[in-house]
Amino acid sequence: MFSQMVRGVLEGCLLAVIDEEETYGYEIMEKLARSGFVFAKEGSIYPLLLRLEKENLIVSTQRPSGSGPNRKYYRMTPEGEQQLQLFRSKWYELSIAVNRIIAKDDV
Repeated sequence: MFSQMVRGVLEGCLLAVIDEEETYGYEIMEKLARSGFVFAKEGSIYPLLLRLEKENLIVSTQRPSGSGPNRKYYRMTPEGEQQLQLFRSKWYELSIAVNRIIAKDDV
């Protein structure tokens, strides 16, 4: 059950991290972990980044890393910004409802 919840919110969290600044995959994982989202692993992040790119929510460019192979940097598209705003509003509504239920407030 927990892994399904993580998958359900990971897309919105990735978009939020990329919206802050143009960034690459490993740095995205580090930012998620620093925020407490330690459950996201490479095996789920990279396929999701590829899907987001295919859906034109993000775009990527290759850049030299200075310490190895080129890095793929991701940035938001206007469509991605719209999707992130939708995620934020729906997440806010959902989190309020879930918190009420699990805290047994007004149920």
